[in-house]
Amino acid sequence: MYKILIVEDDPVISKEVARGLTKWGYEAKEATNFSKVLTEFVDFDPHLVLMDISLPFYNGYHWCQEIRRVSKVPIMFLSSACEKMNIIMAVNMGGDDFVTKPFDMDMLSAKIQALLRRSYDFQLHTAVVEHKGAILNLSDGTLVYDGKKIELTRNEFRMLQLFFENKGITVSRESLMKRLWESDCFIDDNTLTVNITRLRKKLEDAGLSNFISTKKGVGYLLEDGYEQT
Repeated sequence: MYKILIVEDDPVISKEVARGLTKWGYEAKEATNFSKVLTEFVDFDPHLVLMDISLPFYNGYHWCQEIRRVSKVPIMFLSSACEKMNIIMAVNMGGDDFVTKPFDMDMLSAKIQALLRRSYDFQLHTAVVEHKGAILNLSDGTLVYDGKKIELTRNEFRMLQLFFENKGITVSRESLMKRLWESDCFIDDNTLTVNITRLRKKLEDAGLSNFISTKKGVGYLLEDGYEQT
């Protein structure tokens, strides 16, 4: 079942669209926190986003750009601001289609079906996971924080993926070594320490201080709280 996130400020329109999408067999979710649309996007992990332009806090162009930093999920704008410049802006910011309000629900359904077909016949859904504002893209092995993309080495990505999979749970050094080198053979313990140190330095440079905690004699973990630089 395709999942669709509705980012629409008008509750009447939002609920009407959600009802229509549910009737057509989609799983629909209405965004409720317009100051944290990206967080709602990551938590719901939709296959498509319906995005209004006029929103509280930040407009739809802003959130389209933020989503584009971490995902290629199709975004369809819904707006009464149908001037040519708004449509051009929507496309330039990463939008895939533009529907003018007021719209016919059957027409919206047809456009959604066509966009989903174009998007997923030839590509896989982009998977992302989030922790405290840091978003790990499982498709391209990058980390995004505070609007900036952080390139990761293979080992850095593998370590972070294991940490994200076990948020709040201590990951043993043995588990990390097995994930990194995919072997039960002996690996010098100092090699893991060097890898952890390099990863921490890269995270700190990006503003993620104390993101990975050490549990002495046990391993490492991502905790629920940490201080940001």
